[in-house]
Amino acid sequence: MSKTSSDRGRRALSGPTMGTRWSALFHTISAFDPAPVRSALQAAVDEVDEQMSGWKPDSDLMRLNAGPVGRWMAVPEQLMKVLGLSLEIGRASAGAFDIGMGDAVGAWGFGPSGADRALIREALEAPRQAAHEVLELNVEGGEMRKRAPIVLDLNGIAKGHGADRLAETLRGFGIVSGLVGIDGEMRALGLRPDGEPWMIAVEKPDFASRAPHSMLALQDAAVATSGDYRHWVDVAGRRLSHTMDPRRGTPLATSPASVTVVARTCAEADAWATALMVLGPGEGERLARRLRLDVLFLMREGETVRSRAVGALFADGPCSQAAF
Repeated sequence: MSKTSSDRGRRALSGPTMGTRWSALFHTISAFDPAPVRSALQAAVDEVDEQMSGWKPDSDLMRLNAGPVGRWMAVPEQLMKVLGLSLEIGRASAGAFDIGMGDAVGAWGFGPSGADRALIREALEAPRQAAHEVLELNVEGGEMRKRAPIVLDLNGIAKGHGADRLAETLRGFGIVSGLVGIDGEMRALGLRPDGEPWMIAVEKPDFASRAPHSMLALQDAAVATSGDYRHWVDVAGRRLSHTMDPRRGTPLATSPASVTVVARTCAEADAWATALMVLGPGEGERLARRLRLDVLFLMREGETVRSRAVGALFADGPCSQAAF
């Protein structure tokens, strides 16, 4: 049987962003031209990168970092949105999620340069105030000022926000069913054309290979994972995870192997996954229960991986379903 213009075809688009790639999967009629969608998706993540990159010296984030203490500085709309959410989650997590760790991130080699012993020493000795205690936002005026020296880093939320922008862009084209993501931070729109949820794998925390630990079925929901097995640096022969401990100014000494969070938006899921990595399964589980978050902690015990689930979503075992 020949195809007609009303037949639905699978569209899989992707492109570069933030040192990795974005992806978008959706279905449209055969005659649909995906080129304008691809351009708009790329523009959306480019805007996020231009505003929030810690690697681009001319990004808006780097301009704010270079700005003086006490002076109001202009902040573009998307960056203001991310700063506001970051401070909100920083307060709710008692500083476990802290975007003011940019000096430590760079010192330990997770920025454009390698690890630097002198900078590590400075990061360890620096007096620290959480970003939600230091930053003042004038949302209506589109301005921010710092009440004390601080170096901002948005690695724990920018990719999640980028995935949200991909989803918003698809909706702008009237596409209400799809799956978008950046580096494993995923957001599902609606259901698949067959009426089933979008299936997402939660990875085993394995340094050497990629394999699923469990599966999630998502509908109008987002998922993000923070782990110790994908992004790290070797310092003096020791593998150090990219997640920073705001209390010490160092990479986490002990942490779960991974934390997966399901939320309404990918930015929220991204930030909370980082916060709960910092807090660990004990304190993190208590906070997640109090805030009614859906979380899966994975911990290594010798050669095995043990899981601890919080929330109704992960109570169903190896295949769980989320819809918001």
